[in-house]
Amino acid sequence: MSDPAVRANFSCEPHASVRVPLRKGGRQQTAAVSDEVGATLAMQIFTHKKLLAGFVLQPQSPATPMNISANHSLSRRTFLRGTGITLALPFLEAMLPVFSTASARAAQAAVPRRMVAIETNMGIMPQFFFPEKAGADYALTPYLEKLAAFQKKMTVFSGVSLPGVTGAHAAEKCFLTGTPHPERGGFRNGVSLDQLAAEQIGNVTRYPSLSLAVTSESGPTLSYTRSGAPIPPEKSPRKLFQKLFVQGKASEVEANVEAIRQGRSMLDFVGEQSRHLNRSLSKADQQRMDQYYTSVRELEQRLHSSEEWEYKPKPVVAADAPTDIDDSREFVAKTRMMFDVMKLALETDSTRLITFFIDTTVIHNITHHGNRPEVVAELREKEEAQFAALAGFLAALDSAKEEGQSLLDRTQVLYGTPMGSANSHSNVNLPVLLAGGGFKHGQHLAFDTKHNYPLSNLYVSMLQRLGIEADMFSTSKGTMRGLEMVG
Repeated sequence: MSDPAVRANFSCEPHASVRVPLRKGGRQQTAAVSDEVGATLAMQIFTHKKLLAGFVLQPQSPATPMNISANHSLSRRTFLRGTGITLALPFLEAMLPVFSTASARAAQAAVPRRMVAIETNMGIMPQFFFPEKAGADYALTPYLEKLAAFQKKMTVFSGVSLPGVTGAHAAEKCFLTGTPHPERGGFRNGVSLDQLAAEQIGNVTRYPSLSLAVTSESGPTLSYTRSGAPIPPEKSPRKLFQKLFVQGKASEVEANVEAIRQGRSMLDFVGEQSRHLNRSLSKADQQRMDQYYTSVRELEQRLHSSEEWEYKPKPVVAADAPTDIDDSREFVAKTRMMFDVMKLALETDSTRLITFFIDTTVIHNITHHGNRPEVVAELREKEEAQFAALAGFLAALDSAKEEGQSLLDRTQVLYGTPMGSANSHSNVNLPVLLAGGGFKHGQHLAFDTKHNYPLSNLYVSMLQRLGIEADMFSTSKGTMRGLEMVG
């Protein structure tokens, strides 16, 4: 790249026109690219703040060479100016790779393993969800009756919660991160389960992950980057369908590819500056810089993979694009519609990681039912409809076959809520179930309702089922006790 003066200035508002800086003929220009490429670049470069956040690449004067003495401490800010890069601090101590090549190769060679994580944000009435008896021969409750066909393919949990995750409705942003105390001032979220998995196995598919939502609001999401930045979800089933299955024009493909190449050129410059600096550092800092350089190269590999996918035709499906529903009161119908497109995304192996935020704020008032029979009955009808929609999704996955197995057997589906009881704003004893995905199911794992078992332990088990080497996640203390893998 002849001129390193390029600023990373990506915008990733949902459905916004994304423009990225391009250099053509020695002149700085911008070009419109698709939402998905803008999102890829934004998430893989700009929002990974512990790697490359907020960086500005500026030319360094050849008349002022960089001099570093081993006997003189080098501040992070001085270091960053010295290499011509401005980065969010702290940096070296926080360096983590965003992509594991070994994990990706293993994911490609092994049985495809997938994950869908679903949150309904206004709680589930516990008396209609939790079985009374633990073990394999539990009696189905009213809500679980809707899932009767999958009793042997799911595990129901009780007595679980996310340690330290409090704050009533504030907890909804932490369902997949497990980051404690979201209600406190200055709260900063952690990486979500899906994004940690996407770092390891995301590039084996066209879309490393999909963040989706049924909501009329702009903010709700389940997915957060390693720096705690929320990933805006796709809220339109129709736009999701078009993103997955409608091929862009040749000119759009070329604009997308050029934007990706510009991102890679910026990383080339960063890597070259890292090598120059490395010669003057102590062994400890050299190790940190080696880790940093590895991160840069692995991020470049992800961009290279994105470029390759741009030239590959999108899969063709027999289904038609759905027609969106605008009425927020029809959240169950909108949920079913999104489930239909999610099934197609998994079936075509367009992605293996999906999060789905179901916003039921429209019924918030009746979740505070005060045990009034008529209000409880109304809320029960709404929640039973949600479980019926979930049953339809599980049935669709179970009917789809892949190499002699059902798609459900290869897809772990997490369904739960961050509130044990919306009526009392409780964040303990969370209603949660896990279906499919290659676990030994058909049981109710009941833990202490007074001293809850960490739900984050389940997340470690889910990562391991995806083939990712992990022994901890967030506040976990191991894997989920009593839940074993099949094969």
